Amino acid sequence: MRLASDNAKFGQPEVKLGIIPGYGGTQRLPRLVGKGLALQILLSGEMISAHEAHRIGLVNEIVPQEELISRAEAIAAKIIANGPLACRYVIEAVNKGMEMTLQEGLFLEASLFGLSCATEDKNEGTKAFLEKRAAQFKGK
Repeated sequence: MRLASDNAKFGQPEVKLGIIPGYGGTQRLPRLVGKGLALQILLSGEMISAHEAHRIGLVNEIVPQEELISRAEAIAAKIIANGPLACRYVIEAVNKGMEMTLQEGLFLEASLFGLSCATEDKNEGTKAFLEKRAAQFKGK
């Protein structure tokens, strides 16, 4: 997940120095925005605005600079209120699934779904939902 302040700028200017981006820049950017847009950004070395980064899917949200930290904290609070095992399994399914075929990813998801259904957290989450209260997850 990526948030940006409304005045942020993004780019991969390494080609202007006669080098290529390191640390995964040529691999991660195409996976996020597609090959064509990634090549344009990587080969031009030009910076793009936060609004353009949002339009092409590089960032999830744009917020005023003074609200950036509070918005990130609000998202984090929503995430940590959920079942920790379920969150871990979602991250695993997405990260590993992106490196697999769709069929393999669906199998991974089904396997992780089965694991999540066998947890104490699933029982607590279901019970809390039925009782209309906040769940008290334990990561078990």
